[in-house]
Amino acid sequence: MTVLLLGATGATGQLLVRQLLDRGLKVKAIVRSPDRIPDSLRQQESLSLIRASVLDLSDTEMAEHVAGCEAVASCLGHNLTFKGIFGQPRRLVTDAAERCCQAMRANGSDKPTKFVLMNTAGNSNRDLKEPISRGQGCVIGLLRLLVPPHRDNEKAADYLRTEVGKNDTKIQWAAVRPDSLFDEDNVSAYELHPSPTRSAIFNPGRTSRINVAHFMADLITNHDAWEKWKGQMPVIYNTES
Repeated sequence: MTVLLLGATGATGQLLVRQLLDRGLKVKAIVRSPDRIPDSLRQQESLSLIRASVLDLSDTEMAEHVAGCEAVASCLGHNLTFKGIFGQPRRLVTDAAERCCQAMRANGSDKPTKFVLMNTAGNSNRDLKEPISRGQGCVIGLLRLLVPPHRDNEKAADYLRTEVGKNDTKIQWAAVRPDSLFDEDNVSAYELHPSPTRSAIFNPGRTSRINVAHFMADLITNHDAWEKWKGQMPVIYNTES
């Protein structure tokens, strides 16, 4: 299996590269700065680095990169700096998802390509009408208005829900929603839920990046996991000790 990965230089993206390689997969990663990939990964024969910005690729180039891939995964996000939060591109995650899905439709595969998106527990799955408190609703409304990355995450998931849907013959998708991210050295016990079980604003859970990478790799490689969560937005929390 070959996987195309976006956001491979990020904290979670690097962990997903390792997870996929350790499972014997071939990985093609579109990266702007290949030198940000650790040497231990760059030396792997099963990893191919494509030096480019995903939003600068032509439609033909994007289709060529997707061709031959059984899955595409995106760990793209905005840097937590002033420029990263308020600068361009403000629709990085959404536009990249749209570009990938258009390429999947164009590549002529005889079976659907998987698309796995890293999203956030602060974004509701409006297919399920997830209940949120009035206070959280107010805060989310302010984030949507004032913080472009939050709006970008919402739009990316909405594109998958409403534009791709669950019956597309070329694309199947899942959007993984971690809560407050932190670093941990090893995969640990974690829980998966169709919807948040706690408030992402007033009572957030914690999710280690390596557990997110492990679950995303599971969705790509494990048939049962994919059949359970495709077309959904599973929430992932570390199991509390």
